[in-house]
Amino acid sequence: MTSQTAIYPSLDGRVVFITGGGTGIGASLTRAFSAQGAKVAFVDIAEDDSNRLVADIERETGRRPLFIPCDIRDVPALQGAIAETRDALGDVGVLVNNAANDDRHRLEEVTLEYWNDRIAINQRPMFFAAQAVVPQMRRLGGGSIINFGSVSWRMGTANVPVYASAKAAAHGLTRSLARDLGGDGIRANTVVPGWVMTDRQKRLWVTPEGEKVIDANQFLKGRVQPEHVAAMAVFLAADDSAMCNAQEFIVDGGWV
Repeated sequence: MTSQTAIYPSLDGRVVFITGGGTGIGASLTRAFSAQGAKVAFVDIAEDDSNRLVADIERETGRRPLFIPCDIRDVPALQGAIAETRDALGDVGVLVNNAANDDRHRLEEVTLEYWNDRIAINQRPMFFAAQAVVPQMRRLGGGSIINFGSVSWRMGTANVPVYASAKAAAHGLTRSLARDLGGDGIRANTVVPGWVMTDRQKRLWVTPEGEKVIDANQFLKGRVQPEHVAAMAVFLAADDSAMCNAQEFIVDGGWV
């Protein structure tokens, strides 16, 4: 069956800000929103990969995403990047809190410094990015905040207690934002990716044994690709999802 994806007119010209938009799922998000005609800005620490992505998208679409190098652990720098996006492209109407790091770690090896660093990557930026975009979305009369969770805590994945804690908390933030901001026409939802076949996952963890686990547990055949997750985020950003709010949307091929 040939796959065909939707174009959402409401996203044409809309300003979208993506964290971790240079590689993996984030790169697919940047590509997908650019293909919709959105004005896309993203932050990442992978500068070479991000610059290549920008050049590829400009060559393919004629649109050049705005790449701002930024370590999201630096909250003032992250909020400064959002302000820079506003100055360059206009008020942000869509925030995609995608950036994360799922390094494995054993409970007994976690130090306070490691805990703080992982939270500073996987949880804290979501809140402070939302805080920065809300005034812009209010000026626009509404907006969409998309936080990224993970199936890892639902599945009971081993050796990720800090990561799982942060990702479980993502939906708590979503629900709170949805309640507090709904009166302003600002929606908040959580996208929950399954085991997505990014280059990083294939390099580190998609072993022959891992393939067997997927085959045994995933209801659909095939593999979840980054573009499958991006398609859900694009839908949640568009006006077509106008009454979708405070929810989790799982893209895992049927597993949890």
